[in-house]
Amino acid sequence: MTREESAYKIKSANLPVLVLHLNTTDMAALQSQLQSRIDQTPDYFDDAPLALGLEGIANSGVAPLFDELIAFMRTHEIRVVGAIGGSPEQREAAAHAGLALFPATPARPAGAPEPAPPPIDEVRQPELPGFETITPEMEVQASAASDEEPFAEDPRPPFSEARPTLVIDKPVRTGQRIYAKGADLVVLSIVNAGAELIADGDIHIYAPLRGRAIAGAQGNEGARIFVQRLEAELISIAGIFRVFEEGVPEEFRGKPAQVHLEGSRLVIQPLPQGN
Repeated sequence: MTREESAYKIKSANLPVLVLHLNTTDMAALQSQLQSRIDQTPDYFDDAPLALGLEGIANSGVAPLFDELIAFMRTHEIRVVGAIGGSPEQREAAAHAGLALFPATPARPAGAPEPAPPPIDEVRQPELPGFETITPEMEVQASAASDEEPFAEDPRPPFSEARPTLVIDKPVRTGQRIYAKGADLVVLSIVNAGAELIADGDIHIYAPLRGRAIAGAQGNEGARIFVQRLEAELISIAGIFRVFEEGVPEEFRGKPAQVHLEGSRLVIQPLPQGN
């Protein structure tokens, strides 16, 4: 007896979702600020589904006008797919507007003071202010050509030999993550805001960097980042990172630069220019 082939499979999956954390229920103010962001960076939300984070307004007693906000987003080809957290009334309103409901992320106890920000050179586990990349749209992994012994059994120091290189020759879009596993990463085109580059080795960007760059992801403190135009949201080496909430410092903004570690301090230096 021939067994009928299944017409479908159900699997868990990691999908790309940006989260827009709402701090107000004033739709006019929110749309005005979003319009400014879109005008400055038209491709920021390009092809990236968006969820609305409601934790910041959960105690407001007001449900946002989801239909109005979704319509505004749709005019800019931004797809709002769900809501995270919020009060029962807000979640009911979100569901009524056709949004999927996701559980809330852990919140600080009511009345607890804001934690003091740690020194910028010692911060770990990066988070982009305002927008949070939950899961990747794309992971590109580069493996070494030959089999290696497990790290714990290999007496050689890590990264002591030449690493393979992953080359990306297309723009890296908002919401994309590219991971060069066990490799250096070379990018020949623009890295848009909201995109993320990760490499276990060095990162070389021969174009503007407007998103995130994370080198030495497995702890290689000797890794470096080289970029033709530094306009980044975040840079990181071996878990030590810096977020540019107010933009890259003027002396490096839009200029060729390299990033490396000196002890536990993240150092940005101009790249030498040929005569």
